[in-house]
Amino acid sequence: MAKQTIYNAGIYVRLSQEDMRAGESLSIENQKLILTKYVKEQGWNLVDTYVDDGWSDTDFDRPAVQRLLSDAQSGKINLIICKDLSRFGRNYIEVGRYVDYIFPSYNIRFIALNDNVDTASKDTSALDMMPIVNLVSAPNGQNPK
Repeated sequence: MAKQTIYNAGIYVRLSQEDMRAGESLSIENQKLILTKYVKEQGWNLVDTYVDDGWSDTDFDRPAVQRLLSDAQSGKINLIICKDLSRFGRNYIEVGRYVDYIFPSYNIRFIALNDNVDTASKDTSALDMMPIVNLVSAPNGQNPK
């Protein structure tokens, strides 16, 4: 019988100044509600919620994302979950670097719930589509610096 992994989840939510015009569907509270419910339904441990409110999505120097990454590296969490890829970041090269290289090196599972991205499901077409989703999510269709 296979050993079952115990997941200690870190929920990451972000809202930029531009997102505030989009209304309730992107709000911090809405993201927390959706993700907390999902974590509980899966039977995972919710360790912490990491909130960057009013921060740009084009770099990873945001305070909460830095704390999240530190907690992942130290082993405090082994699952990172966000509402969608654009909440984590819109720089498609950096998002891909984290999802494809950095998280696996620390045995971190990553889920972007609305994009059906789950690094534990290697057979999903969502992982194959992730670079395209990231590119489309880039601000104004711009490539990263």
